[in-house]
Amino acid sequence: MEPALAPDEYVLDTQVVRAFISVVRASIRSTASPEDACSAIRPHFAELLADRAWLPADYRASAPEGGMGGGIGQWLLFRAGDRSLSLFSLVVPPGAQTPVHDHLAWGLVGLYEGSQDEEIYEERDGRLQLLESRSLAPGDFYELIPPRDDIHRVRTTSGETSVSIHLLTNDTGCVWRHTYDAESGQRTPFRSGWVNVPCTEP
Repeated sequence: MEPALAPDEYVLDTQVVRAFISVVRASIRSTASPEDACSAIRPHFAELLADRAWLPADYRASAPEGGMGGGIGQWLLFRAGDRSLSLFSLVVPPGAQTPVHDHLAWGLVGLYEGSQDEEIYEERDGRLQLLESRSLAPGDFYELIPPRDDIHRVRTTSGETSVSIHLLTNDTGCVWRHTYDAESGQRTPFRSGWVNVPCTEP
């Protein structure tokens, strides 16, 4: 007998979040590829980034105990019971930057508050090659479809904390991913964790 599936977790349980997740799931079911699903979700994601009222201050706060260091916090907002989808905010204090890291999932990432610089890398022959550097302002967002654009680093360039919204097709805070040394390309197993929800898996 298979174990019972865990229930969905609406950590931020609001009409806005539930409506958005409903649209996301319908888009995934009705499309044939991650690219098509992202295209279908894009206008709804843009609306979420433009709405200044839906994300409480608690989910825009830095976190000294965060798994990425530097006061960076990953706040879970929603997680599917089968761990196939998560919605979360990533909070990066002024002057802080994430390690170079991957995601191992496809989805959409967009800036909600502040400003960021992003560096996108590609792994080639055991080393990292910088592909692109770009600046992000509130409302900017992009598709993340591995292996394209899966390895990056973000840095807050504003005097205020930056907050980005991530919609990804895994339990991003609890899966084992990788950080990278930008100079040597060395990969290190990494689990960032959630600030507000524990990871129960080993």
